[in-house]
Amino acid sequence: MHLLDGKATSEEIKRELALAVQERKRNGKKIPHLAAILVGNDGGSLTYVNAKVKACEQIGFESTLIKYDESVPEEILLAKVQTLNDDKSVDGFIVQLPLPKHIDELKITQAIDPRKDVDGFHPVNLGNMILNISGFLPATPAGIVELLKRNNIETEGKNCVIIGRSNIVGQPLSILLAQNTNPGNCTVTLTHSKTKNLKGICKAADILVAAIGRPGFVTEDMVKEGAVVIDVGTTRVIDDSRARGWYLSGDVDFEKVAPKCSYITPVPGGVGPMTIASLMINTLKAMELKGK
Repeated sequence: MHLLDGKATSEEIKRELALAVQERKRNGKKIPHLAAILVGNDGGSLTYVNAKVKACEQIGFESTLIKYDESVPEEILLAKVQTLNDDKSVDGFIVQLPLPKHIDELKITQAIDPRKDVDGFHPVNLGNMILNISGFLPATPAGIVELLKRNNIETEGKNCVIIGRSNIVGQPLSILLAQNTNPGNCTVTLTHSKTKNLKGICKAADILVAAIGRPGFVTEDMVKEGAVVIDVGTTRVIDDSRARGWYLSGDVDFEKVAPKCSYITPVPGGVGPMTIASLMINTLKAMELKGK
């Protein structure tokens, strides 16, 4: 069993991006500027946003963090999105999901200028992805594909099963891995809550991706010997015995599943850092597309 170390791979990407920023500085060019909007005090969202800000500092990007209380009216958030769309100093920005229930996430996503949509969630960018033309790829699926690529994981002709059909991970990842690219050329099965014989389908997977947000859902009897397992899950589980009162759990029962795998991502330190690295790649790309 080998660990697919997303933390180490993301650090490699950040070093490459830092060199690109230094080159831009030497040539008197603009430095990429990423802005992030955070609504409420969700622990997981706060952790990710802080990690994104820290990554900007490491690479040399400019960053702006905009915080709102959970009660912020939708129209105020929409107005801020428009302000960032119009702000020429900001190359890309994100609105951290999930949002409070009184805010329409789709409406907010559609309001973002596709040219600044570095999370890759806007319908224009999703359409570009499906057509395999230039655009911003969704950060988590792109991070997974990059992790496979940089670790020389063979995907061509492999049977890939994805558990979870979200617009953020499952569906876009199924498209990326099925495309005639490298990594890609998988035969993909996208499973969900209505799938019958899920255990049997998973057992046949050469590459198994768990992305449903249910701690320890994937057990050893769902994984075949030698499979590659990608754990997208990041759920905070309450545990009063720990100093901070919780721990981070993936969707895979790591201790029992790992011995059966050829490769497996840890949680934390797997997909999460690659998501952030992909966001940084998109931010540099957003600025370069402006020709600055």
